[in-house]
Amino acid sequence: MLQLHFQNELTEAGCDEAGRGCLAGPVFAAAVILPHRFAHPVLNDSKQLSAAQREEVRKYIEENAVAWRVARVDHEEIDRINILNASFKAMHLALDGLPVTPRLLLIDGNRFLSYKNIPHHCMVKGDARFSSIAAASVLAKTYRDAFMTQLHVLYPQYDWLHNKGYGTKGHRRAILQYGLSPYHRRSFQCFPAQLEIWEKEI
Repeated sequence: MLQLHFQNELTEAGCDEAGRGCLAGPVFAAAVILPHRFAHPVLNDSKQLSAAQREEVRKYIEENAVAWRVARVDHEEIDRINILNASFKAMHLALDGLPVTPRLLLIDGNRFLSYKNIPHHCMVKGDARFSSIAAASVLAKTYRDAFMTQLHVLYPQYDWLHNKGYGTKGHRRAILQYGLSPYHRRSFQCFPAQLEIWEKEI
């Protein structure tokens, strides 16, 4: 069971990102403030939901949250500042866009760069523990999936419609065959150091 709040005195925002481990595309992040009475029967860590469930929950969150915002940092910025800093920046941008200023942040994961001196708690597997983080994970995931689906139309050879930029075997085979697209992250090891071994693996 997800906990609705970490505490009951301060306005909380849950934050999570999507796409940190991908070989291509932006990293997305969301920040969500939920009301004191908020429930949805299937709300959970976005990775535990089907695509249809995520879309259902996304709509519900957008209609019922006190405030929410989604932001992204593109692949070129990821290459410039590294993926960890890009994830923090995406979360900060999402928080910047909230029409309500939270007084406590709940962050999925074990690291975060402080935001405007607002206290924060890092929660390992927080998207499976707190509703606001789970809601943020759903928004970040659905918005990123939609973005990668649009890119798939431009670069169908990488099958981003299905792998969303993650390093699946099919995606890696396409990289070997077609090379890198303009949306691949050059700072990531898209090509292995030992190409012959990698080819045998896939």
